[in-house]
Parts: sequence; structure tokens; C-alpha cells
Amino acid sequence: MPKPLTEGQQRLFFGALVVVLVAFGIYLSLGGFNGGGDDGQESSRREQAQGQSDSIDQGVDAPATVPPSPIPTTATEDMKVLEWLPLSEDEVKAAAATAQGFAAAYGTIDYSKSPEEYYKAMEELATKNYAKTLAQSSGATSLWEEMAKKKAVAEGRADVKTLQSIDEDSAVFVVKAQSITEDEDGFREDLGDFAVTVVKKGGEWKVYDFQPADAGNRGDG
Repeated sequence: MPKPLTEGQQRLFFGALVVVLVAFGIYLSLGGFNGGGDDGQESSRREQAQGQSDSIDQGVDAPATVPPSPIPTTATEDMKVLEWLPLSEDEVKAAAATAQGFAAAYGTIDYSKSPEEYYKAMEELATKNYAKTLAQSSGATSLWEEMAKKKAVAEGRADVKTLQSIDEDSAVFVVKAQSITEDEDGFREDLGDFAVTVVKKGGEWKVYDFQPADAGNRGDG
């Protein structure tokens, strides 16, 4: 049989038990099994703040209690197409005039004068970069001497057919260009459609690219 504790041993045992219980109570009051002290309180605050944020978000997405106001619509016959363009009507006309003027200058050649004079008329309507490559891209000078001997003169004409694309700083027009050449042998006509890209430079419209319509530059200038 176990030996019973003496009265002194019983007092010592109960005293130690009281100390342990007091220490355990202090441990629980400081955070205990929740991760301890400030970390547990901070985690609790973050969870509470997240819950409040979720509640706010749910309130924003909540259905309205009254129906939204319908947007106004325009009848087809009342639509003002020009108001949809990023440029005013006058600006579009100015851009078209540059494209048309360039195409006409391209087909106008007086072979009794110098090639430089021919290119100058186009360079005045072109961007600086395009003007530099203009003479190199044209095949007119290869026959210049021969055409000069025939006293040939070509008259160029042009007419804008369509506006292919447009933004605030550039536009692409399809232009029908005609060049009628007269020399000692009679008349010859060159006729074709060209895509003319114009860009706004310093408040003026300048030609950025001039190509046959099926290969014209569609870039932004």
C-alpha cells in the first residue's frame, strides 16, 4: 500500500499546486495558446479590419434600389457623322487638299526644266524625311533627257476618292491620279489610284508616304 503523506508533505504539495495554477492563469491572460502576446492581438485586428473592408466592398457592389437612367440614343436619320471624327471638317479638307495637291504635282512634269524643279513642287508638300528620299524613289529622271528631246510636257490631275483612315495627327486618302503626257509623238496617259498618307507637322499637313493604293503605307506617320 502507498505510504500516506505526512501533514507537512500535504501542505508542501498543496502550496506547489497553487503556484502552478497561478502561473497557468497568468500565461492564459498574456495570450496563451493564441500565438502569444502582441502577435495574437495584431492578427485579430487584421482579421477584423479585413472583415470591415469586405463589408464595404460588398456594399459598393450591391444592387441599386432604383433603376439607372437610360442613356439617350440618336435616330439614324439624325446622326451627325462628322462629329464622330477626331478632326474638324476644315482640318479633314486641308489634309485632303495636301494629298490631292501632291498627287497632281507627281504627274506634272515639264521636261524642258531640271529634275530638281520637278521634285521641289512635291518636296514643299512632303515631310523632311520623305522629301529626302523622293528623288530616289521616282523613276522620272531615268528618261528625263530622252523626254526633253521630244519636248514632252505632262499635266497632272488628281481627285480624292475615299478617306481610308484618320486620327488626330494623320490620315490616309485614296487618290485617283492622272498624268497626260504630250510630246512629238502624240499623247500618253498614266492613270491609277494611290494611297497618300499625310501627317500634321507644325500645324500643317505634309505627305508622309505615297504608294499605289494596294501597297500604300498605313502607318501612323
